[in-house]
Parts: sequence; structure tokens; C-alpha cells
Amino acid sequence: MLTVEDKLAIRELLALYGHVIDERQFSRVHELFSPDGCYDVSDFGHGVHHGPAAIAALWADPGSRHPLAHHTVDIVITEDGDGTVRALCKGIGLLANGKAGSVTYRDVVTKTANGWRIAERVAVLRRADRIPEIS
Repeated sequence: MLTVEDKLAIRELLALYGHVIDERQFSRVHELFSPDGCYDVSDFGHGVHHGPAAIAALWADPGSRHPLAHHTVDIVITEDGDGTVRALCKGIGLLANGKAGSVTYRDVVTKTANGWRIAERVAVLRRADRIPEIS
């Protein structure tokens, strides 16, 4: 069962993501992702990457487009019956042209010897054509 301390540490992990990527501190990716962590940015055209080194290489690629700022909001942390810990949150990205974008992060997080880390992150681009109809 998750403790309050666990939930606070997970929230801090998700917040740290924005600081690391915005400050281009790609050598710190291991502080965010587990050694076998999976980062799925297929919705953004960048595929699936495994492990901190591959994720850092993706982020450092000059062809990668990054917002000027990432803001993590609306964090919901749950634990499945089998002990899998999930985090669902929204991300707001402020772009260089003054526009903003939104993403939903669907994460599986795991507690390691070095603290909580993202074991799997799927980034789902929020688009108007994906908003469900009200029934």
C-alpha cells in the first residue's frame, strides 16, 4: 500500500521531469527513469525508447522539438491490486511561438534503491479531434 510519503515522492518525481528537460540537463535522465524505463512518444512521431541513455539521446537530438517549458498538473496516483503503481497527469507545454500544447502522461512508476522512477511513460497528445462527444 502506498504511503503519503510515497505519493509525495512520486509527485516530486513527475515535477522534476519538467525541470530536467527544460534546463536541458539530459545527464540527469537516470533520476527520472528506471534503468529499463520505457518512454513512448509515438504520438509525437518519435517512437518508443528504452533506458535513460536512449531517452537522453532522443532529447539531445537537434531534431527534437521541445517546448520552452513543461508544467505538470492534475496528478492522480493509483495502485493496482497487483501492486503496480500508476500516475496519470497532464502536461502543459509553452511553445517558442507563444502557443501552448497539452499532453496526457500515462505512467507506471516503480520504487528503486534510488527512489521512485518512471518505468513506463506514454505521452498522449491532446487534440481537439480526440475529445469524446458528450452523451
